Amino acid sequence: MRRRLQTLFQRKFKVSLLFLLLLAILVHLVMDLALPAARRSCGCDAKTPKASGVPSGNPVLAGSKKLSLRILQDFSGSNGSLEKSSHPQGAGLQARAGEPGVRHQSGEGNVGRTEGSKLAALFEHPLYNIPIPEVTEKDKLFVVNPMENTLFLCPKPSPNPEFLGKAETLLPTGKTAYDTYPAWLKFHIGINRYELYPRQDPLMPTLLRDLATQRIVSSVQKSGGTQLKLIMTFPNYGQALFKPMKQTRDQETPIDFFYFSDFERHNAEIAAFHLDRILDFRRIPPVSGRLVNITKEIRDITTDKKLAKTFFISPAGNVCFYGECSYYCSTEHALCGKLDRLEGSMATLLPDKTLAKRRSWRSPWRRSYHKSKKAEWELNPNYCAQVRETPPYDRGHRLLDLIDMTVLDFLMGNMDRHHYETFEKFGNDTFLLHLDNGRGFGTHSRDELSILAPLRQCCSIKKSTYLRLQLLATQPYRLSDLLREALATDPLAPVLAEPHLRALDRRLGKVLEVVGRCLARADRSEEVLVDDMGSRV
Repeated sequence: MRRRLQTLFQRKFKVSLLFLLLLAILVHLVMDLALPAARRSCGCDAKTPKASGVPSGNPVLAGSKKLSLRILQDFSGSNGSLEKSSHPQGAGLQARAGEPGVRHQSGEGNVGRTEGSKLAALFEHPLYNIPIPEVTEKDKLFVVNPMENTLFLCPKPSPNPEFLGKAETLLPTGKTAYDTYPAWLKFHIGINRYELYPRQDPLMPTLLRDLATQRIVSSVQKSGGTQLKLIMTFPNYGQALFKPMKQTRDQETPIDFFYFSDFERHNAEIAAFHLDRILDFRRIPPVSGRLVNITKEIRDITTDKKLAKTFFISPAGNVCFYGECSYYCSTEHALCGKLDRLEGSMATLLPDKTLAKRRSWRSPWRRSYHKSKKAEWELNPNYCAQVRETPPYDRGHRLLDLIDMTVLDFLMGNMDRHHYETFEKFGNDTFLLHLDNGRGFGTHSRDELSILAPLRQCCSIKKSTYLRLQLLATQPYRLSDLLREALATDPLAPVLAEPHLRALDRRLGKVLEVVGRCLARADRSEEVLVDDMGSRV
């Protein structure tokens, strides 16, 4: 009898184990069916962003395991907030679905675009409503699956098994409606071959507001560069590049300073974004000013040990820090708040390079960065002819785009344009990214005409750019008035001192004079004004 009971018990125990095993298999099958997109292969071309090899600072591996798994969760709910989940750890969330973005004003969604304003009138002008070419799937930086509203990035397989198991081929994973994505992710999705963001962009107010007000959950130093910059992370995984205030608005760069010895100015980054938008280039990621609490929003939450060691209290009782960099990072160049409050610019970060690879190009008109040597373009008056025969300037509109950037730099007095970047996916047929504008707006009492060398030597400019410059020189659309109005909406207003605004009108006149001299020498105006509008007007 006892043996029969033991045998019966053993059989029931085995059946129970088998049942539990089948139940576990069933649960896994249900989970796999719930996330079909995670197993689906996607057809990406050879230029698709790679994810092989995870760079240092990659949040998928650098953060906690919970944080890595969070990358695979959808952003449904309010805005994908981490308010109730674990906070970011490690060296920052630098490679999330791309470096987060915060978008700025333009079109219907423009901050500061009020009834009867000059900005409103400008953006309704026909020259600001020239349509871009039709955007096809191959013209988009990222693709949203129309059936599931899922963002596909299609990186190549990574040799790292942990990365394969947790990040795989798409971000975010799951059937998440596009409307529930945080604003920075929508910004990244909207980037295409022809523009960084559209003129009529309802995202701009939200992006600007996020930059200025979102709670900062992580603050670490950005590596590289000659001056201190920080990567700030928000609860919704958005990120921004923080450039702290180094000098007051009324300070001018001393006349004896070399351009490479100049400070980077936080207010120049803010003003450059708005100026770029007014010129209708839209090639600078959105920027907003912000007043940061050094103690609570940097020192107390940083996981950067090197940065943490550089905080101190000044003799005046203010909180200061200086970080580590190759040039201006020392107690003599410390950044000090008023007590612990410090102004700075918060700039949208572009998608991480592991997801959207960018190519850096050396500018043909790069300066020598030497105290006594001159660059070739400063010595050779026929330098442009040489550039025109050199790829990628020998075809397409790359040279004209570079001249657009030249106009922007001259208006704000930026002599530090040694490189520029493009998205590699789009090849040569795309816009240039106007990044790193902190050395603009350093002087207002003098104009650096050498910045206009590409325009003066090549005597070519886009017809649309020239017509807009002419428009901005007229009284109803005076450039200084437009920029003043745009900057009035920034949290740190006034962003520029009045002399800098007045200098814009003077410099705009000089740009038009250079084009006028080119037109006077040319046999046909088409040789100078290159038609980039065609049948789209």
